[in-house]
Amino acid sequence: MTKVIRILAVDDDVHMLNFVAAELRQAGYEVVQVTSGEEALLRIESETMNLAVVDVMMPGIDGFELTQILRTEYDLPVILLTARHHIEDKERGFLAGSDDYLVKPFESKELLYRVKAILRRYNHPENDLLTIGSLTIDLKSYEARSTNGTLLTPLKEFELLSLLASQPNQVLSRDLMIERIWGIDFQGDEQTVNVHINRLRQRLERFAPDVQIITVRGVGYKIEVVR
Repeated sequence: MTKVIRILAVDDDVHMLNFVAAELRQAGYEVVQVTSGEEALLRIESETMNLAVVDVMMPGIDGFELTQILRTEYDLPVILLTARHHIEDKERGFLAGSDDYLVKPFESKELLYRVKAILRRYNHPENDLLTIGSLTIDLKSYEARSTNGTLLTPLKEFELLSLLASQPNQVLSRDLMIERIWGIDFQGDEQTVNVHINRLRQRLERFAPDVQIITVRGVGYKIEVVR
């Protein structure tokens, strides 16, 4: 059974809150969204959290005060978000007990890298195995296994397969795949994704025929189990 990693996202800026929550959910985390420090403390009383992403500048209980409470009373790791660049604010954040600090604006990849690092540090590792149909994907060994044996693929194909399998039955756009697998600075085009997908399909036909990558015309691809 996949272990659920639940992250508390706290920000009075609804647009930023929605952005952070969407990126974390896209990466496979469960997210609880709240718009104030007071609401955050109410939610943590009733739900188990593994990490908090907290905005500094909030009315009422601000990010510094909330961080101190979360660290001292709940031993919860915290990433602070701020629009400020002053070193004094960073120092105050770390003194309050934050584990990391991100200055807005930031790229989603940077947030996700820091979340993963902190979860590893606090012994809340992400699940290293993905299972879909007869296929088991080992994110540590970069191997896919089924009853037909072990499938070894080039790295980009493995990363594409893992990305699709992490969100079964959900359509992922080609643009998203390019950003996640090749990076936002990639100079190629969508045809690169198509070529890799076609190769993956050929491998899966022989190796795990119950797992299929479906084309959604004009959008992208999804992976699903065919019974």
